[in-house]
Amino acid sequence: MDPTLFLWIGGGLILITIAVGIYLSISGQKSAEEQRLGDYVETEAPVEEKKKKEPSKDIVSDWISKKVEKSSWGDRIAKELAQADLKIKPGEYAALMVICSITLGVLALLVGTHSIIVAIIAAIVGLFLPKLYIRSQKSKRLIKFNDQLGDMLGLMVNGLRAGYSTLQAMESVSKELPPPICDEFRRVVQEVQLGVATEKALDNLVRRIPSDDLDLVVTAIKVQREVGGNLAEILDTISHTIRERVRIKGEIRVMTAQAKYSGTFLSLLPVIIVVLLYFINPEYISEFVSPENNSPLPCGYIAMGVALFMIVIGYIVMNKFTKIEV
Repeated sequence: MDPTLFLWIGGGLILITIAVGIYLSISGQKSAEEQRLGDYVETEAPVEEKKKKEPSKDIVSDWISKKVEKSSWGDRIAKELAQADLKIKPGEYAALMVICSITLGVLALLVGTHSIIVAIIAAIVGLFLPKLYIRSQKSKRLIKFNDQLGDMLGLMVNGLRAGYSTLQAMESVSKELPPPICDEFRRVVQEVQLGVATEKALDNLVRRIPSDDLDLVVTAIKVQREVGGNLAEILDTISHTIRERVRIKGEIRVMTAQAKYSGTFLSLLPVIIVVLLYFINPEYISEFVSPENNSPLPCGYIAMGVALFMIVIGYIVMNKFTKIEV
């Protein structure tokens, strides 16, 4: 089959996916808070005009999001997007995965030697790029949140001792501290003001921020609301424990950073070298898959499989060395 046909097909798919991506991005810029508060705020437009404008909503994006959200995969993606604080819908995330996959696949087909196998591998890699970005954002945000948790507890303790209620103390946190902790507690206060139970709002906070330290704080607040007690003293004691844990985690993170990045680099180095050699000298790499070298035994495929297996095992082992529970 003529490789030019694949180029035309890939180019057309890229244009379609870029147009859909731009459309979804422009229509999805409204934040979740604005959408939630917009239901309770009256606009100046009459009811007839609102009904006329309803069909012009983002029908495609809403339809895709509803279909994706109904699945277990959509629930998991929605949870990860909330933890990474990305204001996109699960349907838009699925469209982004398709865009990255097709774009990388076509680029590999254009830049490389017009090999369909390489294009398929690049397309599979493109599917995982958005997920890697979400994990990176979620990890950075969680570390930053945990570092601010001690200051948050100190501010809440001072507010409770000054006579504030629990909700007022959380509102002071949302006003005084920097992001991301102020954003999360602002959402808690807004949910409570809109009629959500305090316990449910705190559970939503733990769902967005999967932190063991935060879970300890939320549990203490919920237990105090049920059985009573001096919440300021409880949080003061927890604050000391959490500050020590954050300090120890920071020291461990610094000491294991070199081993962590070394393991990642050493694991990616063979793959990068193989890809570069394929683009520079494809005949050399094609020896692994040539029929002469794979008859009667598939020696080339076995060698590649063993190499990939050893890379994965080495990466897992080096990661285990850097993971220390506190």
